[in-house]
Amino acid sequence: MRIEKLMRNGVLVGAGLFVCSTVFADNCTGYDILVTTSAETRDLGNGMSLTTFQAESILIGDGSIYHLATGQCSGTALVTPDGKVQSNGHCARRDKDGHAQSIEWSQSPGAEKGMWKSTGGSGKYAGKTDSGWFQNVRTDGVMAVTKWGGNCR
Repeated sequence: MRIEKLMRNGVLVGAGLFVCSTVFADNCTGYDILVTTSAETRDLGNGMSLTTFQAESILIGDGSIYHLATGQCSGTALVTPDGKVQSNGHCARRDKDGHAQSIEWSQSPGAEKGMWKSTGGSGKYAGKTDSGWFQNVRTDGVMAVTKWGGNCR
């Protein structure tokens, strides 16, 4: 399956690439703007393929401590013989103060929404246990916009 089709389906860049945590627990939402920098698809035969990809990311979220955090996301997308796609990966970002934060994300075969969880961080992100959902809202084959939300503490 070509990378453009995976991206149109919101699998690649839209798959993973969100984080959420806020100063106020009631504002755990925002957008992730992603630009794919590399992608490679391997045909595994019998209707299966595996795509690995990387993207640059910037988070937008008014009131979020992650507003304007930038970094990189990478992952894999597996297409099975039934045409369903499942994906997973990680994102690591840094804010203007140099504090780093990472997440792990996944999306089940054929699901419209994926899940993410915080996996580590430094400074103000240390000890975060945030988790939530993400959903692709727009892709053009190279760029993607993903909405995210969840439980942030």
